[in-house]
Amino acid sequence: MAKVDFPEPVKALIGELKRLPGVGPRSAERVAVWLLQSPKADPAELASVLLRAKQTIVRCPVCGFFATQDRCEICEDPKRDSRILCVVEQATDVLPLERSGAFHGLYHCLGGKLSPLDRVSPEDLHIPALLRRIESSGEEMEVILALGADVEGEATANYLADLLREKNCRITRIAQGLPAGGGLEHADELTLMRALQGRRSV
Repeated sequence: MAKVDFPEPVKALIGELKRLPGVGPRSAERVAVWLLQSPKADPAELASVLLRAKQTIVRCPVCGFFATQDRCEICEDPKRDSRILCVVEQATDVLPLERSGAFHGLYHCLGGKLSPLDRVSPEDLHIPALLRRIESSGEEMEVILALGADVEGEATANYLADLLREKNCRITRIAQGLPAGGGLEHADELTLMRALQGRRSV
């Protein structure tokens, strides 16, 4: 007896959904069935906004954040402090910093981090554009390296720090340590070491 499966159009939809990050076969199947059967679903609208986003969103040529025109709204904002440049790995790293409300400078998105195992070298990152921004600035800048605390993030931060030492800028690194609400008993040795190194007067 033949094994019964979804019709071909449904299988194609599930196959596309499985390609999304973090979506496994079961999740893709549930989403596909919901899109096809739920009265709350609007597949045509979903397809429309997805296509519109794909056609209109570009990478800001200055900082690398998401833009719908020549430059993103952050680079266009005259109230931003152009003397402070925060370097992040990906464009999505800008949003948590913005939501914190603690930073009012400009950003530079590298487009990744150094990772020899994944064949990501300095040539694959937006490092030349970063150097040009610093060199073209008429005043001394602070460059904040807001990169991950993993091995690749540390390697990228060290590489950039070596490059920037010759430039007209002050290099800083975001503090690392215990998360808000976290206890010492749940922290690993590296986190505790960084928390101690980054201590400040009270």
